[in-house]
Amino acid sequence: MNKDDLKSLLESVRLNKTNVDEAMEKLAELPLKDLGFAMVDNHREIRVGYPEVIYCAGKTVEQIKKIILSMLESGNDILATRASEEIAAEVQKVFPDANYNPLGRTITIKRTYKALSKSYIAIVCAGTSDLSVVEEAAETALLLGNRIEKVVDVGVAGIHRLFSKLGVIRGAKVVIVVAGMEGALASVVGGLVNKPVIAVPTSVGYGASFGGIAALLTMLNSCAAGVSVVNIDNGFGAAYTASIINHL
Repeated sequence: MNKDDLKSLLESVRLNKTNVDEAMEKLAELPLKDLGFAMVDNHREIRVGYPEVIYCAGKTVEQIKKIILSMLESGNDILATRASEEIAAEVQKVFPDANYNPLGRTITIKRTYKALSKSYIAIVCAGTSDLSVVEEAAETALLLGNRIEKVVDVGVAGIHRLFSKLGVIRGAKVVIVVAGMEGALASVVGGLVNKPVIAVPTSVGYGASFGGIAALLTMLNSCAAGVSVVNIDNGFGAAYTASIINHL
């Protein structure tokens, strides 16, 4: 049940259009829906502005489908992250309007209308190998009602490529920078724009990158002010934070 549904229920009770037993039955599911294996947070959108997001890794297909059904019944749009192609195929059998992004490994179901923001989020990445994280961030940002602009393959190995896209990057309200290897791109962008930069280290790189630790440490130690950092490969977390900033 979303905020509008709750208002409607309370108004119906006030006007005696809904009996008390029915009202109590509906209110019993607030703010949580207990599925036995999961407690679906029906009030998260009311509290923080965005509905709960389903992290698919470690969950069974049946668990994911039941969570999706519960959330849809409560009027929420669906974003499921880290979903395999097999999971997506099973979900689409039950929910034909589910969209799957195989590169970003996201499932989205949009049932409500949200006008996209006038301002936009720029999602910038160093190399093509970082695109899976870019796509996760892009799908998250779009579902949360943001316009986006992608600027891809502009890493420091060919820095002139970045300079040709500075107009698009500087026009954004907030910038997400995705980079693996040594992760230097976030510092470079941070020194060129007057907008908040959210850096996402990726696990891309040879052995000494330590699965993204090298990029993470570079970004955490950035000398460019205005750069904040999320966890390795966390395109979702970066886009969620960027969406909050973009809607301020």
